[in-house]
Amino acid sequence: MPSSLPEIRGGTGLADVSSSHNNMGISTLRPLCLAMGALASVQPLFVSAQEVQPTETALSPVVVTASRSAQRLQDALPHTTVISQEEIVRSQALDLRTLLKREAGVELTQSGGLGAGTSVFMRGANSNQTLILVDGVRISSATSGNANLADLLADQIDRIEIVRGNVSALYGSDAIGGVIQIFTKSGEGRKPAPSAQVSYGTHDTRRASANYGGQVGDTAFNVGVSHLRTDGFSAINQRQVPNVNPNDNGYENTSVSASLKHTFTPDWEAGVRLFQTWSELSYDSAFGRPTDEYESRNQVRTLSAFVNGKLTDQWKTRVVLAQGNDRNRNTRNGVHDGTFNTRTRQLTWQNDYTFLPGQMLQFGTELLRQSIDTSAYTADNRRVNSVFGGYQGTFGAHQIQLNARRDKYSDFGGANSYFAGYGYAINDTFKLIANASNAFRAPTFNELFYPGFGNPDLRAERARSIEAGVQATGVLGILRVTAFRTRYQDLIINAVGPGGLFAPYNVGRAQVRGIETSYRGSVAGFDIQAGVTLQDPENRDTGAQLVRRAKRFGNLGVSRTVGPLTLGADWFVTAERKENGNRTIGGYGLLGLSASYKLTPEVSVAARVDNVFDKDHQVIYPYNTPGRTAMVTLAYRPK
Repeated sequence: MPSSLPEIRGGTGLADVSSSHNNMGISTLRPLCLAMGALASVQPLFVSAQEVQPTETALSPVVVTASRSAQRLQDALPHTTVISQEEIVRSQALDLRTLLKREAGVELTQSGGLGAGTSVFMRGANSNQTLILVDGVRISSATSGNANLADLLADQIDRIEIVRGNVSALYGSDAIGGVIQIFTKSGEGRKPAPSAQVSYGTHDTRRASANYGGQVGDTAFNVGVSHLRTDGFSAINQRQVPNVNPNDNGYENTSVSASLKHTFTPDWEAGVRLFQTWSELSYDSAFGRPTDEYESRNQVRTLSAFVNGKLTDQWKTRVVLAQGNDRNRNTRNGVHDGTFNTRTRQLTWQNDYTFLPGQMLQFGTELLRQSIDTSAYTADNRRVNSVFGGYQGTFGAHQIQLNARRDKYSDFGGANSYFAGYGYAINDTFKLIANASNAFRAPTFNELFYPGFGNPDLRAERARSIEAGVQATGVLGILRVTAFRTRYQDLIINAVGPGGLFAPYNVGRAQVRGIETSYRGSVAGFDIQAGVTLQDPENRDTGAQLVRRAKRFGNLGVSRTVGPLTLGADWFVTAERKENGNRTIGGYGLLGLSASYKLTPEVSVAARVDNVFDKDHQVIYPYNTPGRTAMVTLAYRPK
């Protein structure tokens, strides 16, 4: 779908909508809440991970997004979760949206089937207020502010790190709701080997992927390619928009990824990474005619080169040169209907200096250059110069993380941001955590310069957040419960201003309060992933519930492996949501079932059924959603 105009119409999503009651929310989520509460209340079950050394790596994967440096997951002060490669394979998910919707605090919407426009709302933040990174590279469009999530398929993803809450002090603009960082596959630490899979499912959906990678001596490499094609279904509900084209809206995607890293000495390494996806999407427009055919061609690409090394035994340094591209071209009945191309180039220099055991200073700079390929704007580029610093320290049971950042924009001014986090380990199992932070979102090119609409006097949107939580870590896994409150000011709202001009203005205020709970672990031989979110996303100017954000939602996934057979089930539920135009979309619950069987240690066959009971539901008005769907997969994955 076109990148800019629909985004302009959508505004910030702070529509004045009325509230109505829905009995579905609490009653549906109560079993999930009780299950999570039971896990939290039984301390003896959470035996300290330090007492079971062989499982510590599995229990505490290393993450980098929460602090910009490597640390165990259980040491991250921002609420962080990891979707591992094992989980991605077990889920049999086709796309990023399917993987993310299982996470606490994360809501997603999609205007149709596979490949259709996808938005993410993290902790109630707007879709353009969550930063999306692929291997550390920004991929958001500079015109709309949104990342093209729909084209990020699961085949090229190694793992995903999700950091919730304001972390602009680490990454700059857009990180109000948090950061989602996608890491593509690498061959590090394993013997070179190929892998491949083919799938077929409902709507004539076909997928094939192949991968080859591994490590030879001091060199690690990986190359992967995947292709997906589906006939889809008609994106818009004809009962709600009668004059729309009833044809099926198909989608095709080809993606590649490649990585190469060489270790020159024990202290120095360098490498390059590439990710690129091409897609074609047929979509519907509520403003067109029944005979109109719309197509969108998109490309997302990230390319980066890095050098890591030690200047001294205490001083680590990292330099990254990267470029991200988001390209979009639309046609209507075969005639060109808009082009929106964004190029983002960034140079990052980061230093970590450990001056005492458990005490580290972090400092660096980042240069960002964004340009767009369009003749519609009076300005087509911007420069951002940033400096950042931080401190991480532990003092016995106490843990501290402090970060500050200054971003200077060439087109609207500057912004300062901070993060202050504190953790207290009650014992080897339980830790109390408290964070305070602020964040900002820079205005997009659409909001600043779109002809007849843009407002060059806009300021950055601002947010302040406080949160407190408790974390339990042990052989049963990691459980975290976090209460948070985020207040927004200077939100950019499309409104009629002085002189009768309809344009974006810094007049919006909002608040989101909530409790989010996440759990990953194993109980009695069952692998469990669960998340529950209770929140109150409120427009502070009208008191209304923010659109497309539910007050209650959650997910429970359970799987069990017995010999060569793995069985799984996941249950997603959400309460009602508000829509533009004073509409209410009802809540719903969806059940998915999966199974896989190893024919040999390397070859497996798998099947998945989603929306098992074929429930009629809607995510965005007036768009359709799939009914019951099924897919079978044959895969070759050597150990």
